[in-house]
Amino acid sequence: MEHGKLEQQITGLAALDEPVRRSLYFFVVERQREVSREEAAKAVGISRALAGFHLDRLASEGLLETSFRRLSGRAGPGAGRPAKLYRRSSRQLEVSLPQRSYELAARILVEAVDASKAPQTQGALRKTARMIGERIGSASKARAGSRPGKKRLIEGTMDALAANGYEPERTTNEIRMHNCPFHALVSEHKELVCGMNLALMEGVVEGLDLPGLKPVLDAKPGMCCVALRLKAK
Repeated sequence: MEHGKLEQQITGLAALDEPVRRSLYFFVVERQREVSREEAAKAVGISRALAGFHLDRLASEGLLETSFRRLSGRAGPGAGRPAKLYRRSSRQLEVSLPQRSYELAARILVEAVDASKAPQTQGALRKTARMIGERIGSASKARAGSRPGKKRLIEGTMDALAANGYEPERTTNEIRMHNCPFHALVSEHKELVCGMNLALMEGVVEGLDLPGLKPVLDAKPGMCCVALRLKAK
C-alpha cells in the first residue's frame, strides 16, 4: 500500500478512537438506514450539537455519507427545513502492519478459477465453500446447546453470520445480509462469487440441520446476493 493511502486508512481508523464518536458510528451502522442527528444524540445520550459535531467528523473522514430530506414527508412552505441524515459509507478500512494483502490473494485465486472455465474447478470451489459453511453451521449448532429448538438455531445462525461480517437482519420471512464480506470481488466476478456465497450458506444451513431455512440468490442493492428464506410453520 502506498504511504499516502496507508495514512488515509490510519486517519480513518483514528477517527473512531474517540469513545462517543465510535458509539455514534456503531449506532448508525447497526440501524442500517439513514439516521438524523436527533435520533443519534438520543441513542448515545448526548446533545444534538455534540452529535452533529462527531457525525460530521465521521463524514469528513469518509466513514459516513450524508443526505438531506424533510422527515415530515411534506413539501412546500411550512414543511420545515430538510434534516441532515447520515448512513454508513461504502469506504473500506483495512490496515495491516507489516503490510499484508489478502484481498490481492483472493483476487488472484478468483480470477484464476473464473478464467479456467473448467466445470471441475468451479465445482471444487463451490464444494469447498459448502464444506466450510458446514463447519460454521455445526459449530453454531454446538454452541446452541443440547437439542436446541428452531428459535435457538436461528439465533445461532444470526450470530455466526454476524461473526463473519454479513450484518444479518431477520424479518418475518427471511434473513437478509446488509454486508457482503466478498464485496471487493463481486463487481468483476459476480456469478462466481455469488455462487460461492450461495454454496457457503447452503453448508451453514446443512451444518445447523435446520431444513426450515433455505438459501436463495436474491440480489438487492446494498445487500448480499444471498438471502435465507424462512419456511412458514
